[in-house]
Amino acid sequence: MDLTLVLGSAAVLLSLLVLWWSVAGRRATEPVNLGQVGVQADLRARSLVPSASERAVGPLHRPGEWLHGLLPGDRTAAIARRIRSAGSPDGWSVERVLAAKFLLAVIVGFLLLVRFLGAPNALNLLLLVCVTLLGFFFPNVVLESKVNHRRDAVRMEVAEVIDQLAVMVRAGLSIDAALVRSAQANQGAMGEELRRVVQDMRVGVSRATALTHMADRVDIPELRGFVAALSQADQLGVPVTETLRVQADEMRLKQRQAAEEMAMKLPVKILFPTVLCILPVIFIVLLGPAALRIFDQFGG
Repeated sequence: MDLTLVLGSAAVLLSLLVLWWSVAGRRATEPVNLGQVGVQADLRARSLVPSASERAVGPLHRPGEWLHGLLPGDRTAAIARRIRSAGSPDGWSVERVLAAKFLLAVIVGFLLLVRFLGAPNALNLLLLVCVTLLGFFFPNVVLESKVNHRRDAVRMEVAEVIDQLAVMVRAGLSIDAALVRSAQANQGAMGEELRRVVQDMRVGVSRATALTHMADRVDIPELRGFVAALSQADQLGVPVTETLRVQADEMRLKQRQAAEEMAMKLPVKILFPTVLCILPVIFIVLLGPAALRIFDQFGG
């Protein structure tokens, strides 16, 4: 059997396993109840909290820890910010992302290196460099897609949440109590962000700071405008109910304008598939027989 084929197949399989491990894993630890920490703590039981699969792939984190120590602090901090913007999905950490980048680059690079050694030429060398870089940056693409997906989810829910807050405040609740009730009532991405805001407030962070942190995590103009308006209303003494109503109306207007903009872009987007895929087939069906007859007439 060809050794190159065996090594290439093994590299492809390992790269797929690394990709699955990097995006489908779960956290290896469970939250600790501080009230239960005491003499009953069993080190063996706590070490078995992770699943067998997590313990088996645990050594794969070591390249990520190694890269974490080598990279500048601003690079790792940027990855940490992107993970927070993605909602801190299960299993995602800076070390895990770095390990996935390293392992994918090594495995895919090894596959192309085998190809290059078998046929050393400029094309294979270019493929080796480009595909290795692609494997290194592919986890960034996956992470960025998660960030964009979460932003879109928050953008779709923020107007409804502001309406809920306005109704609760008009019913007599304070803005803090309304945030707690809205966090409990909503289960989507916006609900998760509100629950983080409530957690920050319970540990002593001011409401304005907690909301600012939420706006920084999500980083969409709609939410930043809402947080800024709410903070300004607190500082100037403007009624919160009126501020929430104005913000909800503005959010719904922006959503309607965004939908109209997408509808106006649709004809332009379908123009190229129509011209390149549909019209040539129509021309062949309609003009093909006539062209054949003309060819037979003048060719014969």
